[in-house]
Amino acid sequence: MAGMTISKLIQKKAAGEKITSLTAYDATFAKLFAQCGIDFMLVGDSLGNVVQGQTSTLPVTVEQIVYHTEAVRRGAPDAFVIADMPFMTCATPEQACLEAAKLMRAGANMVKLEGGEWLVDTIRMLVERSVPVCAHLGLMPQSVNVLGGYKVQGREQAMAENTVRQALAVQQAGAQMLVLECVPTELGELISSKLSIPVIGIGAGAKTDGQILVMHDMFGLNSDYIPKFVKNFLAETSDLTAAVQLYIQQVKDGSFPGPEHSFE
Repeated sequence: MAGMTISKLIQKKAAGEKITSLTAYDATFAKLFAQCGIDFMLVGDSLGNVVQGQTSTLPVTVEQIVYHTEAVRRGAPDAFVIADMPFMTCATPEQACLEAAKLMRAGANMVKLEGGEWLVDTIRMLVERSVPVCAHLGLMPQSVNVLGGYKVQGREQAMAENTVRQALAVQQAGAQMLVLECVPTELGELISSKLSIPVIGIGAGAKTDGQILVMHDMFGLNSDYIPKFVKNFLAETSDLTAAVQLYIQQVKDGSFPGPEHSFE
C-alpha cells in the first residue's frame, strides 16, 4: 500500500490492471483496508447517509470531511486518500480552491468534485494550484433533487453521448481520475476506453478500470436499502479482513461486478 500515487494508478489502467477502492471514514477501517492492499480510499460525503443517518449527502460540511479525512490519514499514513468536496463547495472556482485547501491540509491526496463541463474552470484552477482532481459523473448524489431521484443515468442515446462529452471535458481540464456512478455497462466501457485517466465505477459495470463501494454496503450493513450494484462480501466470509480481501480479489479477476450487479 505504501507509496501509491496517481501516476501508479494511471499505470495500472495502462497495464489493464483493475483498481480497487472503498470508502473509509475512520482510522480503524482505514488501517484494515491499507493492510489488505486496497489501492485507494475515498472519504465520501456518503458519510451523511451511513455515519450521520441523513437522507442525502447534502447536509455534509467541509469541516466534517476534514475531520474524517484526518482520522483516515492517521489510520493509514501511506494510503492514497481522496476527499469529497461537499454540496455547494464548488459554486465558484475561488471558493473551491479555499475549501480544497482545507481537505489537502487534512491529509487528502486528491479531491473529488461532482459535475461535468460547468466545473471545467474550477478543475483547471485547482490543478494549476497543485490540487489533484477526481471528477464524478453519471448519478451525482448531490444533484439528486435535480435528477429527480436515485436512478440510472445515460440509458438514452443523447444522455450517453452527453456523458462521454463531459468525461472528455473534465479530463481535458486536468482531472486525473473519474468516478462513474450508475450508468449502463456499455457506457462505462466506452468512457473507460476513450479516457487516458482511470475510470472507477460504482454501478457502471465490470469494464471500467476499477471499482469502488461504500464500505457499509460491502459489509452488508445497510439492510433497509440495498442498491443493485452492491454485493455483501461479509456474508461469504464471516470475517472483515477476509471480506475485504475477497472484494479485492473479485474486482481484480473481473468477477465483480457480475451482470446481476450491473445495468444494461
